[in-house]
Amino acid sequence: MATCDRCGEQESMPYQCRLCGGTFCSKHRLPENHDCPGLDEWNDPGGVFDSGFDDSVNQSRDSGGLAAKLPVDTGPGGVLGYFRGNVSFALLTVMWLMFVVQYAVAPALGVPPNSQQWLDLFTINTTQPLAVWTWVTSVFAHGGFGHIVLNSIVLYFFGPVVEKRIGSAKLVGLFVVAGALAGLAQVGAALVMNPAWYGQQLSQFTGSAVLGASGAIAALMGVLTVLNPNLRIYLYFIIPMPLWIATLLFAGYSIFVSTAGGGIGAGGVAQFAHLAGLGIGVLYGVKLKREGERAPNQLQFGGGGPGGPGGPGRRRP
Repeated sequence: MATCDRCGEQESMPYQCRLCGGTFCSKHRLPENHDCPGLDEWNDPGGVFDSGFDDSVNQSRDSGGLAAKLPVDTGPGGVLGYFRGNVSFALLTVMWLMFVVQYAVAPALGVPPNSQQWLDLFTINTTQPLAVWTWVTSVFAHGGFGHIVLNSIVLYFFGPVVEKRIGSAKLVGLFVVAGALAGLAQVGAALVMNPAWYGQQLSQFTGSAVLGASGAIAALMGVLTVLNPNLRIYLYFIIPMPLWIATLLFAGYSIFVSTAGGGIGAGGVAQFAHLAGLGIGVLYGVKLKREGERAPNQLQFGGGGPGGPGGPGRRRP
């Protein structure tokens, strides 16, 4: 027996959508009956339906939106065809490319890691919190190999599940916006508590800097928790538990270490950014639930909480 991803009914002979990969009952098996995100992305860029006799086919392909205007083939058989409906993995790719830029390209150009210039490029920090480019670069940049590996594991499992429900474009928007707002929340809170840090160069003793995707990933966790709180996950690939318990433990831990004397950046982890990202995800999940969205009932998930050690990024004390 399988469960329909749209209505939740048990189905002995389920159907799998070839566009989004979801499982559905006979009532919702057609893409148009389960609001398949693949319908929005499919514009026949490879000319599959071109008979060669109708000029309107070529005309429609030329006006197929941004994907049709790109110099690289994004069709099913193209170089970027793998990422159609799999934008979660595109986000993972960007994270790792940014990691190479941080620790290979930048040093080669004379910008060593953790220097002020490096921090101003890859982190939201108290020196220049309104530098708009850092609102994006900080989401994809990471503080070390362990940090990016942990975030990659969680995004690998959570990302595709959320993408199936809200579509690729909305996933990218949620990921970037939630990640940026989480980082800004952390740095903003630090400035409220230490106004003198604003505009000062970061040093060993003053200032705060945040980077990493944990705030964005916490938002994905919040969305799924609202849509399906009983979603079964396997923590560390071993411990089974409902998602709502994992989310509660994650939030409780961040609150505890923040209030037990360590502050919002206890342990070099941006705890407040974790909570901000989670809150954004919960609010967005409530919106989706009111619109009738559903999530699968089981997820084979392993790995630590969103981001694990290192959080959404490093924080300078």
